[in-house]
Amino acid sequence: MRTDAIHELLTQAVETVTPAAQLVVRQNGAVQLEGAYGWLDPETRQQPTQMDTLFDMASVSKLFTVTAFMTLVEEGQVSPDQPVKTVLPDFDGLRPIQPYENPLKPGALVNVPGEVATADAGRVTFRQLLTHTSGLPAWRPLWQQTDANAARRMALETFFSYPPGSRIIYSDIGLILLGMSIEMLTGQRLDAAIRDRVILPLGLEHTGFRPLLADAQEHPANIAPTEFCAWRGRRIVGEVHDENAWKLGGIAGHAGIFSTAADIAALGQCFLDGGAPLLSKAMVAEMTRIQAEYEGVQRGLGFALWSADPEASSNPFSQRVFGHTGFTGTSLWIDPERNLVVAFLTNEVYHGREGRGIGALRVAVHRSIVEEALPPDATISSTGARHP
Repeated sequence: MRTDAIHELLTQAVETVTPAAQLVVRQNGAVQLEGAYGWLDPETRQQPTQMDTLFDMASVSKLFTVTAFMTLVEEGQVSPDQPVKTVLPDFDGLRPIQPYENPLKPGALVNVPGEVATADAGRVTFRQLLTHTSGLPAWRPLWQQTDANAARRMALETFFSYPPGSRIIYSDIGLILLGMSIEMLTGQRLDAAIRDRVILPLGLEHTGFRPLLADAQEHPANIAPTEFCAWRGRRIVGEVHDENAWKLGGIAGHAGIFSTAADIAALGQCFLDGGAPLLSKAMVAEMTRIQAEYEGVQRGLGFALWSADPEASSNPFSQRVFGHTGFTGTSLWIDPERNLVVAFLTNEVYHGREGRGIGALRVAVHRSIVEEALPPDATISSTGARHP
């Protein structure tokens, strides 16, 4: 591990790429490297990032949702191969296949080519939600609905964008439905179910959802700020960055968790160690094997897997790696071949959604972590990552 190179990378990155960052690297069951970089207020530089600074985990939250769901699978309350409609009865019936709204280009649509006109929601399984092969659109503007109930209804009644099982399209909507299913199965609100099934058993003292406060403009201390939101009219601090999760009250299956690199690394260590005390080794093996593959993209159950694309943040690791990234600039990767866990958190979206540098930074950091440990016949690409 090139600790000096990592330190130099992150010291430079907080000047140009991301205002704040945390990194925890665990190998062979112990913390080998940890550090906090940058400032919570980059203009004044009066609030240095600490190791207990909270970061908005964005889509890394999905790992908590998926883990909670899989505990229900192991308890026999649900099966990955049963239709979603058996838990969410309103998710049923023939629905049109059509383009969906582009979250990064307001007013534009994303079209998924195909000739089939309709899809049957009643045949979609939980496994398809978990592998992002459900046919659901990647995103819908739930945040434009009048309230949380209307947003949930929009997710339940959404159209499709391709025939289920025909390809992989990463879908926030699918994980929102998974979170709603957990609530139906447990009788608890999602934050309570995830707290009881994941957070408390692992002793994660700095991890949890932040339900929207009555005074949403209160700025809590020691939380990394994210983007300036034009329609909320403020810099986002201490409330979820994701617009749809915000409309859902700050608690959703796809986003909303705040945490630290140490806590996220502890979640990764749990999976690396075989799942105890949350899941069995057999379940972890099932979650982390290739469940779906399309045009070079590989998915497990809830997990992203290794990519041959040298611009992917998983690429520097071994082909057994699994993990997830988050839009705000967060990531967790677990590499069983190296007995390695890397939790790298940033608030890189602070600078906005254009010209982002988090992809290249992730790859550079990951290379510096594994470079000296690579097998002799391995090669390292010189290009940076593109996916936030």
